[in-house]
Amino acid sequence: MRRVIFLLIISGAGLAVLIGLGTWQLQRKAWKEGVLSTIEERIAGDVADHLPKALDKDADKFRPVRLSGEISAEELHVLTSIKDKGPGYRVISPFTLADGRRVLIDRGFIPVKAKQAVRLAGPADIEGNIHWPQETDSYTPAPDLAANIWYTRDAGRMAEQLGTEPVMIVLRTSPQGEAGLLPVPVDTASVPNNHLQYAITWFSLAFIWAAMTIYFLRRSRPNPKS
Repeated sequence: MRRVIFLLIISGAGLAVLIGLGTWQLQRKAWKEGVLSTIEERIAGDVADHLPKALDKDADKFRPVRLSGEISAEELHVLTSIKDKGPGYRVISPFTLADGRRVLIDRGFIPVKAKQAVRLAGPADIEGNIHWPQETDSYTPAPDLAANIWYTRDAGRMAEQLGTEPVMIVLRTSPQGEAGLLPVPVDTASVPNNHLQYAITWFSLAFIWAAMTIYFLRRSRPNPKS
């Protein structure tokens, strides 16, 4: 009997933990869906015709803007790859507004062979979403400045390199006169939402745990013939 009670205590505790973890992942799923909904609403919101002077990373991230200014000929190239397009680069350039402010713009994707091609520079009207990409981690190689190859977007470091504010406008469409660049607008595809799979995993483990508990309890029953 003591063995059965001990088994029930351990099994009950384990089952409670596994079910709790599965329930927590469902709660996280609901939270993440709310975050994604907010991002999508902000991306598709009304387009502002100016860049706020005091930018707020929480309130202004992904907000759409339409701006007039001048694209600089300077470029940073971020190594990347796009499905059905192959390897290439994101082109990051400075953009100077009428009031003299300089910001970064993510102009879009070019294939590797177009790295040295001449691109639009000078006055332009652009439309895109405000972003502060910081995609580096401890495993990201340092940029190869001599070859002008970056491995991720890092708004802060790129701003230092190009002498701009540490904010980026990710273009939705190419400005008039631009050719050879494929815009890569911001979206929620890069924001993971795997909480349902995690929940299913924890609930599956809970089911297996319960099945094993029943099996061992049956094995522990005394044999009436003995």
